[in-house]
Amino acid sequence: MSNAAPRLFDRALHRKRLDRAAGLYAGADFLKRRAADDAADRLASILRHFPLAVDLGARNGAFAQALALSDGAQRIDALIEADISPGLLTGRGGMRVVADEERLPFADASLDLVVSLLNLHWTNDLVGALIQIRQALKPDGLFLCAIFGGETLTELRQSLLQAEIDLHGGAGPRVSPFADAIDGAGLLQRAGFALPVADIDRVTVRYDHPIKLMADLRAMGETNVLFDRDRRPLSRAVIGRMSEIYAERFALPDGRIPATFEIISLTGWAPHESQQKPLKPGSAKMRLADALGAVEGRLERE
Repeated sequence: MSNAAPRLFDRALHRKRLDRAAGLYAGADFLKRRAADDAADRLASILRHFPLAVDLGARNGAFAQALALSDGAQRIDALIEADISPGLLTGRGGMRVVADEERLPFADASLDLVVSLLNLHWTNDLVGALIQIRQALKPDGLFLCAIFGGETLTELRQSLLQAEIDLHGGAGPRVSPFADAIDGAGLLQRAGFALPVADIDRVTVRYDHPIKLMADLRAMGETNVLFDRDRRPLSRAVIGRMSEIYAERFALPDGRIPATFEIISLTGWAPHESQQKPLKPGSAKMRLADALGAVEGRLERE
């Protein structure tokens, strides 16, 4: 019996879509830059030195650019930019490597820091990818991550589904599934990270028309690569009906339409014996009553 992860995504097609988007990516990288600015800020607040770091899923270098403008720049000696798309890595200097998040080329315990921003949602085995990242980190190495959460593109997903039901009596998967926000820290724990922290940033982007949203998704390389996707391209009729439903259900007072993006920011550390650990049950050195300034008493049984 095989323990291999189910094949959800066509990784070869994902690479092609990213390569195709390379020339347009800079015009639609606002989410990547937002996540990069946040990661650079988080790094600047950590008083540690990281000799060797990897930006996994670097795309157009947004993290390196945000890092250069932040106080965190002095924390890193060398940054390797890695991406599955050769096209997105071209045209700039620095250390770069084409790397698939599902088969990392880095030796165990070789990295001090790994940053991964808005790319791991395309992996077939997210926990498996996180385990590889943890193994590549030195003990007490840091992982900074941002992934899309389950509310991402909820308006588009609902509108497309209803449009295909209306016109064809059924619908195939058109939008990638995303991680549930409440599972953020749990994902890191399952992958063996210590001291996991998760935060949520919900971003609402306003568009004049759903077609402009879809154009941005193409420019980001974020179009459908589900392995079991409907191979037929969206027809004009479906796009037209989807646009009507989108406007009917979600239009704002000014007539524009919102697109929700939920970004889950994760921080975790490769385990090390020096890290703070939770106290064992019964090992507390102070009574709760003392901390609360209360009189301790026995509960009466009914």
